[in-house]
Amino acid sequence: MTQPVSNRPLISITNIIWSFDPVTKQLLILLLQRNHAPFKETWGLPTTYLRADESADAAALRLVREKLGVQLAQFHTEQLGTFTAVARVPDERSLALTYMVYLPVKPQLVPGYGARDVRWFAVTPRQDRDDLVAGELTFKGVADAVSAAEFYQQTPPVQSLTADHALIIKTALQRVRNRLDYAPTILLVLGSHFTLKQAREVYAILWRRPVTTIDNSNFRKTHAHLFVEAGTAQSHSSGRPAKVYRLKSAG
Repeated sequence: MTQPVSNRPLISITNIIWSFDPVTKQLLILLLQRNHAPFKETWGLPTTYLRADESADAAALRLVREKLGVQLAQFHTEQLGTFTAVARVPDERSLALTYMVYLPVKPQLVPGYGARDVRWFAVTPRQDRDDLVAGELTFKGVADAVSAAEFYQQTPPVQSLTADHALIIKTALQRVRNRLDYAPTILLVLGSHFTLKQAREVYAILWRRPVTTIDNSNFRKTHAHLFVEAGTAQSHSSGRPAKVYRLKSAG
C-alpha cells in the first residue's frame, strides 16, 4: 500500500542564542513569549521560516539581525541538528533546522513582531537536568535520562516551552558540554578574548559544579592547548594583570 508523501512541510529556522552576563556570571539563553496561535503565550526559542531565496545559514543570521539588531560573522553560528518528529507541532507538518548562535554582547531586548515579551534566561544546573530561570519564571529542563522518543510521548507539563524547544535546548546543552575538552566554541559568548577565570566560570555551569572546585593550574594544563595567548587584561589594581586568550579555531 502506498504511503502518503509530505510534499511541502514547513521549514523553520530555530536559534539557540547564547550569551554570558559578566556581572552575575550566568550563562544565558534567549527566549521569547509568542503572541500568535498555535503557541500563543508560550515561551520558546526565536524562530523564523526559511525563505525561498536564502540558505539556512543565512536565515539563522537574519533571525539574529531581525530580533536583536546584531550583525554576526558566520563563525558565531553552527548548525545543531534537524528536528523532524511528526508530533513536534500540531496541524501542519513542520521541520526545524536548529542553529546555535554565540552572542558576545547583550543588546537591549525589545519584543518584535509576533512576540509579547523577550528575556534572557539563566542556565541553572540541577543534579540531572538544566533549568532556565528569569526572575519569577522557571522552566524545568528535560532530564538527562529522557530520550527524544520518550519526550514526544509524554504529556507536557502545564508550564512548558513551545513545541519541542525544551528538547532542542537539552540537545544544545549536551552538544556544548560534550565539546568542552576539544572544541569549546561556547566561549565565543565571552567575546574575542577572555581570561582563564572567565573560561572556568562557563565550564563550571556546564559541568554542574562550583567554579571554586576547578583549580586554575590544573585547568591550564588540561585546556590551554585549546587557546592562544593574546596579551594581558586591563587591570585597575596594583597586581599582575591576568593573561587573556582566544580560541584557536575562532575566526
